[in-house]
Amino acid sequence: MSKSKIPVIEEDNLSLAWARMFLCLATRSDEELAPLVVSVTGFKDGEAMEDETVRNALDACLEATDRQCVNTVANTIFPQSVWLLTKGNRKEFYATYLENLPSYVAMALSKNGRGLYFARLIAFYTNPKTGKRLSYVPEDSEVDDGNQLEFIIENCRPGTRRTLFQASIFDPLRDHTRANQLGFPCLQHVSFTPDFKAKTLKLSAFYASQQGLDRAYGNFLGLCRLGAFIAHETGLTFERMTCYAGVEKMDKRPNQNVPEWVALKAAAQNLVDAAKSQTTT
Repeated sequence: MSKSKIPVIEEDNLSLAWARMFLCLATRSDEELAPLVVSVTGFKDGEAMEDETVRNALDACLEATDRQCVNTVANTIFPQSVWLLTKGNRKEFYATYLENLPSYVAMALSKNGRGLYFARLIAFYTNPKTGKRLSYVPEDSEVDDGNQLEFIIENCRPGTRRTLFQASIFDPLRDHTRANQLGFPCLQHVSFTPDFKAKTLKLSAFYASQQGLDRAYGNFLGLCRLGAFIAHETGLTFERMTCYAGVEKMDKRPNQNVPEWVALKAAAQNLVDAAKSQTTT
């Protein structure tokens, strides 16, 4: 019996990678790919290469159907605005984010009530609603307050075992529950792979499931920004973001007559077609 191949999408443009994934989902009757691998390799000055037309069309569709925009989703993984506000001061960056964490959660309590991804990366042991340390955490934990990113940055040097450069999101004590619909955390784990000879860094992330319309683009963007941050702080160059999804699904497909949905599909198809024509010439 033949086995189906795992879908793998690799592009040097984030928008193109998302567009290929999106069109594949949109044409499937079951509206899901299980599993799926998406890898993005194109960066300029630490920023992922994007196509403005597709990004704008997606944001318009998300707004028209009462969903969070791409940048809002990306900020749950890496709050770019806070990083820019603190002007590269890492300690101030962490402190400012944590000081405002309860406010960020309250902005969308139905979505953020169980936490935010970046909070678990830099304050795994913190209650996102109160900002206080969780009661079950050992006082002698080596990672202060659960700042996994700082631990990775401080130890990212030649000679350190490579399996050290990983961060967890999923917490069995909080997340193993019988509730059918939690919505968080879909992202389970992030790992970083430095190459000290080439002075480069790769990021890999695993999602148990991912929503292709609502979240995927913002997730990809947030992960790219997270990888660029770690690379910058360790003196490396970020070169690849790879996202593994156990299940990639089309979530709450809009009505086919919604103009923004029609425009989004057209923009995605145009970008994919343009990329194909370039490879054949």
